[in-house]
Amino acid sequence: MARLNLWRWGVFGLAGLYFLVPLAASVVFTVDVPGQGVTFDAYTQIVSADGFVSSLLLSLELAVVTIAVVLLLMVPAMVALRLGAPRLRPVVEVVCSLPLVVPPIAFVAGISTVLKWGPEHLSRTPLFQTFVAIQNPDFPFVLVLAYVVMALPFVYRALDAGLRAVDVPTLVEAARSLGASWPQALVQAVLPNLRGALLNASFLTLALVLGEFTVAQLLGFQPFAVWIYSIGGSQAQLSVAVSVLSLFVTWALLLVLAGFGGRTRTASRDES
Repeated sequence: MARLNLWRWGVFGLAGLYFLVPLAASVVFTVDVPGQGVTFDAYTQIVSADGFVSSLLLSLELAVVTIAVVLLLMVPAMVALRLGAPRLRPVVEVVCSLPLVVPPIAFVAGISTVLKWGPEHLSRTPLFQTFVAIQNPDFPFVLVLAYVVMALPFVYRALDAGLRAVDVPTLVEAARSLGASWPQALVQAVLPNLRGALLNASFLTLALVLGEFTVAQLLGFQPFAVWIYSIGGSQAQLSVAVSVLSLFVTWALLLVLAGFGGRTRTASRDES
């Protein structure tokens, strides 16, 4: 038992060093200025940096819309699988896992081809305006469509884990027997029991959107991750400072999510 504990602490220690040493080096790089000593100017300049607010707001808007779209798509589909088509679950699982095996560079190459092909062949149809609208730089909805596909594996796993812990047929049957419609049964009976899974899926999607670079860069848009890269050449310390700050913000969101999920489970046990 002692050897097992020693091995466990050794693994945790190595993992901690693997993550903390690069993080510590990044922090030192942002605060240690040759000839000036320790200064926090890189962090105080973040908010006033050109493009910081606009790129961050764009990423947050994209994240909110992506979360809404992917949940509206996946929650009814996953519940329908549980209720009426459990044999299709392996098929849906494979389809939702495909984004993991398709390289982002190949994915964005396909998107670019479609975006270039559309106006050339649909210029005289109403769909031409659709191709133009989804590429609006103020809010590129084409990124939402791409992020929804990329988030499918994570959202599927999170929702599947939550649904495995819930007796969906019984909940729906009870709600229907009380006169609820199918949408009411889903919203009032099933969703309250999936709060933890919905939070997990939302957080994973948020993290993906905030950190995604390849698709946005190659399509010519500038959300938060692309902005960090763009200032790296001229303002290296500021770029690293923003990266460190965004990492800490992500960790804080994860802790808040874990705490909220714990309170939700405690409240559910108390009610039962």
